[in-house]
Amino acid sequence: MRAIWKGAVSFGLVSVPVKLYAATESHDVSFRQVHAKDGGRIKYQRVCSIDGEEVEYADIAKGYETEDGEMVILTDDDMAALPSTSSREIAVEKFVPSDQIDPLLFEKSYYLEPEKTGAKPYALLRQALLDADRMAVVTVALRQRTTVGVLRVKDDVIVMQTMMWPDEIRTPDFSVETGEVKDAEVKMANMLVETLAGDFDASEFEDDYAEAVEELVKNKIEGGEVKRTPVSTKSSGEVVDLLAALQRSVDAAKTARGESADEKPAKKTAAKKSAKKSTAKKAAKKKAS
Repeated sequence: MRAIWKGAVSFGLVSVPVKLYAATESHDVSFRQVHAKDGGRIKYQRVCSIDGEEVEYADIAKGYETEDGEMVILTDDDMAALPSTSSREIAVEKFVPSDQIDPLLFEKSYYLEPEKTGAKPYALLRQALLDADRMAVVTVALRQRTTVGVLRVKDDVIVMQTMMWPDEIRTPDFSVETGEVKDAEVKMANMLVETLAGDFDASEFEDDYAEAVEELVKNKIEGGEVKRTPVSTKSSGEVVDLLAALQRSVDAAKTARGESADEKPAKKTAAKKSAKKSTAKKAAKKKAS
């Protein structure tokens, strides 16, 4: 794994230098939009909705749309004036019981690895979290924005989970109406829960959709149902481009020496013979003198 952030966890007067790693990765199956006729990829243009003209990247700005549909243009100076922070500190604010935090608030998960100099205070914080059976509520600056998160222990590693702000959690706008529940029905439901009771093991569950897609694609490849496009074989294309570039370099070097680009280099054997003749002539001249 590659560290995406470096900083320090601070609680009280203790500072723990750490590295941050993304704890999760997405394995979602992704598809490309292509032309059904030849498999060519579909390209999109940046077109203005008002004048219908294509817009260059240099002319694209950030806009904030108000509730009534008005668009406010924000310049680079406007964005620079917004509150931001580049602090490299994960500050522990308080330690709270784990059951007080609604899992709905959790957003992204990260592993914290201690630097060599922080191994001992890292172990101290980890043990403190385990003994207290609590989570540490922290504030941290990621991507120039301050966010709230929690620290907890998974196996022997401290995990940081960033959280959404409370106003980002939606409230259901519907009411659940339940009919009369009979005692016999409740008893039967409880029996079903007991029958299916067990411990959670993530390895018991598989992404059958991704496996089905891979099998489907494999069968189509074996059946010859493949559209060959210019970008189908990236590696071979790169080799061809490299050879062409080398050939152009050789031709340019020959032209610089006044040689024809089609002229072949002299054979090494011929060069050796001419060298021998020159050496023989020099030896004859020495004897004559």
